Amino acid sequence: MGLNFIEWTEFSAQLVASIVKILVVFLVMAHIPPLMVWVERRVPALMQRRKGPNRVGLFKFRLFGLMQPLADTIKLIWKEEVVPDGANKPFFHIAPIFNLFTSLLVAAAIPWGNDLEIAGYTIPLSIVRVDVGFLFIFAMSSLAVYGVTLAGWSSNNKYSLLGSLRSAAQMISYEIPLGLSLIPIVLIFGTLDINTVIKAQMSVAEWGIFRAPVSFVLFLIAMFAETNRAPFDLAEAEGELVAGFHTEYGSFKWSLFFFGEYVSMFSLSCLCSALFFGGWQVPFVSFDTLVSVLGGHNLAVLAGVLTMLLKGAFFMWIFVWVRWTLPRFRYDQLMSLGWKFMLPVGLANVMLTAIVIASLRHGGR
Repeated sequence: MGLNFIEWTEFSAQLVASIVKILVVFLVMAHIPPLMVWVERRVPALMQRRKGPNRVGLFKFRLFGLMQPLADTIKLIWKEEVVPDGANKPFFHIAPIFNLFTSLLVAAAIPWGNDLEIAGYTIPLSIVRVDVGFLFIFAMSSLAVYGVTLAGWSSNNKYSLLGSLRSAAQMISYEIPLGLSLIPIVLIFGTLDINTVIKAQMSVAEWGIFRAPVSFVLFLIAMFAETNRAPFDLAEAEGELVAGFHTEYGSFKWSLFFFGEYVSMFSLSCLCSALFFGGWQVPFVSFDTLVSVLGGHNLAVLAGVLTMLLKGAFFMWIFVWVRWTLPRFRYDQLMSLGWKFMLPVGLANVMLTAIVIASLRHGGR
């Protein structure tokens, strides 16, 4: 019988599609942190001519150490959990979940591919399709600072509180140039809808990185600071802050912070791909050509999804590469970069982009 007992309408079809999309996105995101833990160990080992983790496997098969994340996960789940005396227990337990939840909400607004056509229904490949996708993503990502702040405050530890305050100041400071870097993209493409921006980048020459290169540089730098990644990982600087805001956390709750961090990294990597590298558009091949070559609309959509994931994976590799290449900034250097350099450059970039676009439109009349 299948699903024939359901009376299919536009609402029921979109409801079932939304549930499936939520499950798929969650399953994909759940596999990102374990895989990245393995990559963050193996790639630096190759850079430094070491072997890295290569022992844990199945029976006699080592599998290049791919089972190491599974072993770490089992250890973290069964490890004893300690709650410090004097901690605010409700907020202490909520903070890591809050941090993860906001990261998943950002992933919900990203268009992972072109619209599917199934049984006469058009299924958008994003959990939330809103015309103001930029604003939704920034609204959700800005909430992540509350998880970090709550973790430091509720731990009843001065070192944790200091680490959370420094992290909050960093994230808030770099949200401003991050937002400024996207205003030229809105001006150039004339929309706040991310999927519309992707569709406008049909050829490589129309990619956002070529039309707004300064915005790309600003976005890339702010992306590292927003996710607390090196060289901006001041909130987790072991030598300075005894691991920062999550000092008092252990076992599974400790891992949730890094789960949220990796999910946020991948979401911002895919957002960067969508805005500056064509998103799900296959380089040098138009979508219509892809449909004719593969012999079907939905097959071309799946090829676009794979392209989006590969572009996101490239930026995840950039995260790892930068972490093991550049030294950590001092806190005064980090704040100076954000307020004294990136903010003025971002404002100038917006003004110049607006002047150029106005000039081109006026000259075309």
